[in-house]
Amino acid sequence: MRKNPSLTTAAMFACAMALGMVTWKPVMAATTLTVYTALEAEELQPIRNAFHSEYPAIDINWVRDSTGIITAKMLAEIDAGNPQADVFFGTSATSLLVVDSKGMLLPYAPKGLDKIDSKFRGSRNPPHWVGSDAYAAVVCYNTVEAKKFNLPKPTSWQDLTKPVYNNHLVMPNPNASGTGFLTVSRWLQLMGEDAAWKYMDAVHKNMATYTHSGSKPCRLAAAGEYPIGISFAFRGASLKQKGAPLDLVVPKEGIGWEVEASGILKTSKKVEAAKKLIDWSISPAAMKVFNKYLPILAIPAMAKPVKYFPASIQKAMIKNDFAWAANNRKRILKKWETRYGQKTEPKG
Repeated sequence: MRKNPSLTTAAMFACAMALGMVTWKPVMAATTLTVYTALEAEELQPIRNAFHSEYPAIDINWVRDSTGIITAKMLAEIDAGNPQADVFFGTSATSLLVVDSKGMLLPYAPKGLDKIDSKFRGSRNPPHWVGSDAYAAVVCYNTVEAKKFNLPKPTSWQDLTKPVYNNHLVMPNPNASGTGFLTVSRWLQLMGEDAAWKYMDAVHKNMATYTHSGSKPCRLAAAGEYPIGISFAFRGASLKQKGAPLDLVVPKEGIGWEVEASGILKTSKKVEAAKKLIDWSISPAAMKVFNKYLPILAIPAMAKPVKYFPASIQKAMIKNDFAWAANNRKRILKKWETRYGQKTEPKG
């Protein structure tokens, strides 16, 4: 039968409803969480998609920057009495502790809490934060560029003070980068303050520049702009997978590391949705997503190796005092900036 061209789609739909052919189900408006994060940019969409597949009524509005910058933004909003985030997600445990010291994190025991390693949760019951995985710093060494300058491969942090490396090193500014801060914190915790500041004075003489991103020193090394970068191990492994001529060096004295942690802001008006995101963040489904990038998970039994990630990295991770790092963070960053900030790259 020929269709009546004058019958509109709306009219056809109305007729179908009248005949009982269509059941009308109102569409639920999605809840959108504002989530502050320092996760790498390429992680955001896969995480959002995986979470949304389980909780289709909840969407995520990411606000992303380097750890130091996103933490400073969060603290400035808190101090102004106007926090904008519902959740602080995938940011260093140290940053979560600083926010918690302001009384701004909601105590919450997510589903599956008993399944995660105790290092990946806050010490209180219920915890104020939980972590999904851990990240660490390594030395990204460009084998091609290093050969041009006759630069030996360093094996220790002390090696980086040698005159041969003058103007060939890059690392993140700890005021901007979580990788930068965990590296400085590692030196301070293991060497003691006096020795660590003397060490940083010596390394500073060889430093070409400090970046605003924890990943950038390894990107610069991979591109051959500087032969050696202290950087985020995740970035080094991903660049090697793309063919960059990098060796990832784990200094023999041990490396700094952090938990990628998450917590709910007490001021959130979407707490139930936020709890679902925190539940998901330590679930087996989340572990599978995070394990695509990092091999150290909150549920250790689920961890699989990540290609080109140094096998020795977990053994090299120091005993990290997150509380000490959080309590001393402001003082350390101020002192570091006064001594070394003049070599930081321009913003923009």
